[in-house]
Amino acid sequence: MVILFRFLILLALIILAYSALKYLFHPRRKLEQAHERQQFFFYDDEKDVRKNFLLTYKGVMFEGEKYLGTTEDSFEIVSVYIWARQTDRLNGFSKEDFQFIADDVHLRYPNAKIEWKSPIKELLRKE
Repeated sequence: MVILFRFLILLALIILAYSALKYLFHPRRKLEQAHERQQFFFYDDEKDVRKNFLLTYKGVMFEGEKYLGTTEDSFEIVSVYIWARQTDRLNGFSKEDFQFIADDVHLRYPNAKIEWKSPIKELLRKE
């Protein structure tokens, strides 16, 4: 009986350690941490086209919607729509900031046409 109890305690400790490590290294937690520190972080499940990607830059959380389409020789992401989750936090952003974000998205999806949603779209149209 004592051996069974020790085995159960050991099993519980292993499960607890595994859960803690899984939590510490989860990309979603890294995204939240980068958001709090106002750093850049890109979180995406590239294998699942239907899931939107999230990115944080200068303390603002952006969300991007991916659309699959055809290129000359394969199916790839051909269109991406990006918007800010909290537009009131865009104070101080410039066109260069949005270009930085677009360039990073192009690194991951080189064939994608990037569209920004309002109010970013209006800022980028002004020349």
